[in-house]
Amino acid sequence: MIASLQALLWGTVAGSALLLGSGAAWWFKIPKVWVCAIMAFGAGVLVSALSFELVLEAFETGGLLATIAGVLVGAGLYFLANRLLDWRTKKRQVKSGKGSQGESSGTALAVGALIDGIPESVALGLTVVTSASINPAMLIAIFISNVPEGLASTAQMKDAGRQGKTIAALWGSIAISCGLAAFFGALVMQSMPGQALAFATAVAAGGILTMIADTMIPEAYSVEHDYTGLLVTAGFLSAFALHVLGG
Repeated sequence: MIASLQALLWGTVAGSALLLGSGAAWWFKIPKVWVCAIMAFGAGVLVSALSFELVLEAFETGGLLATIAGVLVGAGLYFLANRLLDWRTKKRQVKSGKGSQGESSGTALAVGALIDGIPESVALGLTVVTSASINPAMLIAIFISNVPEGLASTAQMKDAGRQGKTIAALWGSIAISCGLAAFFGALVMQSMPGQALAFATAVAAGGILTMIADTMIPEAYSVEHDYTGLLVTAGFLSAFALHVLGG
């Protein structure tokens, strides 16, 4: 139970980065190029963290088969959830007309952040179980990656005329959901055998990796272009150095 409570705490801390990004977008006019730069750096950090903190951990815990199966399932689950979100968003935009496209797009990003946040938070909870403490590289990676999501979504909803209280309540509920996902991830996985734990860890990794490829890097490249690769590499090396020094 102590590990679960620790996971709840750190999952909520990671999720609070969404609120931080949202608040920054509400109170300040942040250039999109900076948002995308943070997103590219965060993508590199996440790739490094899921490689060394999730996939490698899963392999060492439950073997190659459980790891491959988990990554494929996680990728498939995120893919299906993202396609369903895209379909519902397009359908809503057709019904509501052009006047609310900004709000619909911003809300879609918020729902996407929730879809991203659940496997990320579960992964945090799993690292608490497998390592008996929070993994700083994973925590920093998720925190950094959450900031631009809150920024981009809130900026679009603000432009569409949505109220600040509504936006704050939305991101607050998502942050709490992330904390609860980490809590239940740690609680459920504590008593699982090694292969099941490895599979669950790899599922989280597959979902996060697919999210990075589908969302973070393309969005960053759409603005940053030639600098995206350098920023992703910088993020990857930063998280790798943290992993080495922390280990």
